[in-house]
Amino acid sequence: MFRFIVRHQNKLMALLLLFITIFVIRLLPHAPLSESLTFSKRYYDNNNQLIRMTLANDERYRLWTPLEDISPDIVNGLLLHEDQWFYYHIGFNPFSLIRAFGATYLGGGNRQGASTITMQLARMHWRLNTKTIGGKLHQIARAIQLELMYSKHDILEAYLNYAPFGRNIESVGAASFIYFNKPPSQVNLPEALTLVVLPQSPTYRVDRKTGFAGKALVKARNQLFERWQEKYFVDSNIAALFSQKLVLRQPERMPFGAPHFINQIIQQQHSDAQEIKTTLDNNLQKIISRQVNLFIERNRIKGINNASVILVDTQTMKVKALIGSANYFDNSIQGQVNGTLAKRSPGSTLKPFIYALGIDQGVLHPRTILKDVATDFGSYTPENFDRNFRGPISATDALIHSRNIPAVAVASKLHNPSFYQFLVNAHIQKLADESHYGLSLVLGGGEVTAQELVGLYAMLANEGRWQPLQFIETTEQPEPQKLLSPQTAFMTIDMLKQNTRPQDVLSKMQKKVVPVAWKTGTSWGFRDAWTAGTFGNYAMVVWLGNFDGSGNNAFVGVDAATPLFFNIVESIKAYYPNLREPNRPLPPNLKRIDICLTSGNLLTQWCKAKGKTWFIPGVSPINPDTIFRPVMVDNQTGKAVCPPYDLTTSHLAVFEYWPSDLAAVFAKAGIPKKAPPSTKHCGSSQNFLGEPPKITSPLKNVVYQFRTTKQKNEQISFTANSDGDVKSLYWFVNNNFIGQTDPRKALSWIPTQSGTFKILVLDDMGRSDSRNIKIELFD
Repeated sequence: MFRFIVRHQNKLMALLLLFITIFVIRLLPHAPLSESLTFSKRYYDNNNQLIRMTLANDERYRLWTPLEDISPDIVNGLLLHEDQWFYYHIGFNPFSLIRAFGATYLGGGNRQGASTITMQLARMHWRLNTKTIGGKLHQIARAIQLELMYSKHDILEAYLNYAPFGRNIESVGAASFIYFNKPPSQVNLPEALTLVVLPQSPTYRVDRKTGFAGKALVKARNQLFERWQEKYFVDSNIAALFSQKLVLRQPERMPFGAPHFINQIIQQQHSDAQEIKTTLDNNLQKIISRQVNLFIERNRIKGINNASVILVDTQTMKVKALIGSANYFDNSIQGQVNGTLAKRSPGSTLKPFIYALGIDQGVLHPRTILKDVATDFGSYTPENFDRNFRGPISATDALIHSRNIPAVAVASKLHNPSFYQFLVNAHIQKLADESHYGLSLVLGGGEVTAQELVGLYAMLANEGRWQPLQFIETTEQPEPQKLLSPQTAFMTIDMLKQNTRPQDVLSKMQKKVVPVAWKTGTSWGFRDAWTAGTFGNYAMVVWLGNFDGSGNNAFVGVDAATPLFFNIVESIKAYYPNLREPNRPLPPNLKRIDICLTSGNLLTQWCKAKGKTWFIPGVSPINPDTIFRPVMVDNQTGKAVCPPYDLTTSHLAVFEYWPSDLAAVFAKAGIPKKAPPSTKHCGSSQNFLGEPPKITSPLKNVVYQFRTTKQKNEQISFTANSDGDVKSLYWFVNNNFIGQTDPRKALSWIPTQSGTFKILVLDDMGRSDSRNIKIELFD
């Protein structure tokens, strides 16, 4: 043995070096065989339903599937059909090469292949020309290189992911999903053997309309099945499947849902993941798409040809449906444009947020009476859509009826933030400078997208907290951004819910309707018709118009977009009958108060129209009613009389005291108001209403001291004595309304800062008492 080693030491050393070299080559890190490929992506909805499978960068369907996720039937069938000696050769099979060379070049017969799986992988990986002897030798060398650098597992896996399967389909994963609508781990034996024989002749004829396989493909699969039965046991039930028609779904019949939604994800997301779960609900997408198509078909005669819709789950901010255009494939309407991303004039759909800011900043409450009269705001003189004026109008009615003058008046009083600053904070992109718009921004002078708009309405449903829209399922949730107080968001939603539904929609056919908070919008020149709102746990925006910006008199929000909006709402309700309004608890520090509807202020006994409103104590501007005032008048002349009164010759009458501009509106409308009699000739004010209330707590000339650490437990009680005819007392701190009590009950107030405060009590007869108190907070 020793002599043998000495005699052949050089050869043995060379052999050892060879093995060491091979070992080192194998151990060295190598680029994965998938590195040179690009792959398709599969997009699923939130119920794991395939929406679309995209092409790779080279316009081919290709998915990388690990060998462990491929059915053993495919692997065993491949080895049986292609390379039974795969696990024993070093990249090529010399016996097969000799046989093929003899048959091709010496026997004069047809060309025969002798490529192993490794050789075929080498040809596909390096794109080799193997039709010549030189090309074949190059292929063998590359196959050996693959065997040296990669394991049999990696080579077999790569082959199945490189192999062509007909048309523009490569990889067994893509072929399995396209042809059989299932992953390669779930195919049955007939499907597995079909996939095995396809790479050898990927041009096997398949009817593109029906998907029926041609005779050649069926014959090749059945021949392989005969060989399979010689080696593997086959259950009779499985064998019976081979007698059935072989149907392969063609790429043209692959799902192509929500094209604008998926395109937006593709443009904005750059993940390498081949499988992406989106937030889309494909069922909701189909419901809305069907309603859009039906609506366009019914209204095409009016020139309405296009629409965009976006639906968002307000609780998660996940986009559940997105219709970018009425028809993605219709070039006449520029169907491939995503209308939900187009900057358009919003008309009046932004007005709710003007009123919301007004509520938040103490400018108004839902029943505050605003003036709808001709008004100049500096150099800006807005008009209403109908070019008419309604005089005094509540903030709620002004909002739901889209009155321009009141909205501009409210916007002119906003500060920190202004309406413009609010839109910037709400992530409305590409706004010009604030000076560019002035107050015209209130009436749609700026531009927003439907996606930005639906985010604003969802913010109202989320207690004033803004979050970005979600298109991909993820566990990461960005921190909400507070834009409005919960109380303001609640009141704004409540105002919008009072907008009555139109008569010509499906909702009137339903006994139980879902509460909807909604607003319409029409842009200047009738270029855009909008309806936006919330219902159930959804926020939705509907837009109608033309992408080229051309106008149409039919593009009026309430007449065009609103019917489609409510048809969608009722269709969703029909499919989901359990759809309900989410349980939203009443925000803290939000109260309900009796008011005089005519003035929007505190109710007195003289008011003829009584109602209620929400208000935020210490924020909402509620004052004593001054419209209805009692006057003692002479029975004969009707003129005001001075005290002392003779009740046999005079009586009490109630008159309406309107500002001159509102009185002019009433006169123009043919309902002039009677002028109240003058009391200027009286030396003192009329004093026939009894005694005013007297504050009994807080005490005069007392300094109230509280510890900040116990502030929530330390409070001041407000009480007052009043005449027996008084039913309500109203309390104010520094002219801010705090609350209402019965005459014999107390109201608790917790001071939040040190200083001197004016406490005022007002009864429902308009009489008052006040006093100043001093508060000191210390640690």
